[in-house]
Amino acid sequence: MVAEKETLSLNKCPDKMPKRTKLLAPQPLPGHQPHSLVSEGFTVKAMMKNSVVRGPPAAGAFKERPTKPTAFRKFYERGDFPIALEHDSKGNKIAWKVEIEKLDYHHYLPLFFDGLCEMTFPYEFFARQGIHDMLEHGGNKILPVIPQLIIPIKNALNLRNRQVICVTLKVLQHLVVSAEMVGEALVPYYRQILPILNIFKNMNVL
Repeated sequence: MVAEKETLSLNKCPDKMPKRTKLLAPQPLPGHQPHSLVSEGFTVKAMMKNSVVRGPPAAGAFKERPTKPTAFRKFYERGDFPIALEHDSKGNKIAWKVEIEKLDYHHYLPLFFDGLCEMTFPYEFFARQGIHDMLEHGGNKILPVIPQLIIPIKNALNLRNRQVICVTLKVLQHLVVSAEMVGEALVPYYRQILPILNIFKNMNVL
């Protein structure tokens, strides 16, 4: 009788019945996930199963290089050049304060060639136009200065800048025809200049 009363009392009060806990199926423990191993190529690590080979860094052969302050700019800002900017109906030109033929070409022409690396006004204008003016009036003063011009030319080409390269090529064309024997004098230096030009020719830059 006692058991029956307990059963009846439980049926009348279902809320008081003990709740059953639902058991979840046991989950498998996560296995160890190996991390990818970044390694250099042609190494022992590169042969491992989880290895990811890092590619070679960009060589940067065709990347434009930043310019550095040139000697031309320093001389110009100090007022050491006998030049001034002159405007006329055709545009800007250089007003020379001395006769160009009387300039010391060993001193001034390499400095103006150094200015080929400049890309901002008025430096690039004075360097470019100054070179053309000096080549036009230099005559037999140009040939002895050729060895001093090679390094500035290479520096300008090594900037990897389209504008600078085009200006430098036009200067080279003018240089070759500026005086007798100049083209022949440049032949020993072509090996230093042509590889740089060929790089950009192959990249359709020129």
